[in-house]
Amino acid sequence: MRIAEIFYSLQGEGILAGVPSVFVRTSGCNLRCKWCDTPYTSWRPEGDEIPISQIVKSVARFGAAHVVVTGGEPMIAPEIVSLTRILHDSGQHVTIETAGTIMAPVTADLMSISPKLANSTPFDREDGRWATQHDRLRYRPDVLQRLMAGYEYQMKFVVADPDDLAEIDAILHETGASRSRIVLMPEGTRAEVVRERGLWLAEICKRTGFRYSPRLHIDLWGEQRGV
Repeated sequence: MRIAEIFYSLQGEGILAGVPSVFVRTSGCNLRCKWCDTPYTSWRPEGDEIPISQIVKSVARFGAAHVVVTGGEPMIAPEIVSLTRILHDSGQHVTIETAGTIMAPVTADLMSISPKLANSTPFDREDGRWATQHDRLRYRPDVLQRLMAGYEYQMKFVVADPDDLAEIDAILHETGASRSRIVLMPEGTRAEVVRERGLWLAEICKRTGFRYSPRLHIDLWGEQRGV
């Protein structure tokens, strides 16, 4: 599998925020979000081909109980089914971070689904050459419903503007996602931007009952890799 990085840190987002976790970041993505915070796995994929046995050994040496398989888009990675099964069988709690556009029979204790809103479409990036493909692929309600039916899940949305809430409500209505499993987090790769947007997003969460997620890795370490 092509792996961009394996590192030990704190889960920065979602219902497990703050939990010490090993991150296995696959390289390669079928989307091109304009605000992607890991462009080295999507816009400019990089990494090394690493055998599953070596990945599992690298995870085990940290001695953590939680592992997060992320990307990029891990659901397109070759051998993702075998990797997740082996990690789970070794006693790890496995979270998969996915945009929810691809279905694969992976093994996961938590499916962390992050559907991409219209705010992600890269109309102004690289002359918009990825915009049409991204917009066509970014939202797959049929896949979302299958993932929700098959796994314990959270549905996590990146919010850049209060107007994004109308699109989120439409997705919940179409997919039947439980409002109790919805997590909203502010878009941004710099702590000051996350804080500014977080202030109004927190008020939205108080009003709607959605869960607010911090972005701890940005608060603590900024845009550094491997944290």
